[in-house]
Formats: sequence, structure tokens, C-alpha cells
Amino acid sequence: QAQLVESGGGLVQPGGSLRLSCVASGSFSSINAMGWYRQAPGNQRELVARIPSGGSTNYADSVKGRFTISTDNAKNTVYLQMNSLKPEDTAIYYCNVLVQRGLGPQRYIYWGQGTQVTVSS
Repeated sequence: QAQLVESGGGLVQPGGSLRLSCVASGSFSSINAMGWYRQAPGNQRELVARIPSGGSTNYADSVKGRFTISTDNAKNTVYLQMNSLKPEDTAIYYCNVLVQRGLGPQRYIYWGQGTQVTVSS
């Protein structure tokens, strides 16, 4: 019932910056939370940042002070501003959304296809 499209990934040098975007569309009635996860080769997918609707943000300790998550509710879009990038930030970054359908209290989770971020000299 929802589709997520990520963009903004690419190759950047250590210390550089990137801004990821994720646009949600579909038949959902509301968005309760949006977030970003990442997965490097050989590693499990891990939380990077998450922002509930009207709530406080959550960040992984490894990115605090460097990454900022934000939303544009009118556009159903979540952003991840990444500054002071390090080689260990290299991974595929996935958008995640928690949505509701109609008037029911049920919630559903959807994932984007991922966008590659590579930090290298």
C-alpha cells in the first residue's frame, strides 16, 4: 500500500556531505514514522535515524552530531543530511516508513530499494 523511492546516494570523499531523499506514495491514510537504515557487505541492517510524526528523533551513536533527519509532511518526504562522512559510513541506505490505512489503528512497515553511499579517497 506504499512505495518508497530513495535518491541522493553517490561517491564522496571523507569529510564530505550528501543529502538523501525518500518520497512515499500509495493508498495509506497517514504516516506515523519515517527512518533510515543502512547495510554494509557482510553486516546486518542497522538503524541510522528515525523520526516519528510529531515526536523526537533517534540516531545511532555512530552518526550523532554528523547526520540530521528531517521530513516534509506536505510532500511525504524524509531526508537524511550526512556531514563529515567517514569510510565506515559506506553502505546501502534504505528508507523505512510506518503507515496507517483508512480509519483503522493498524500500522504497516514498508522499505525502499536502497541507495548506495560510498565514502572513499
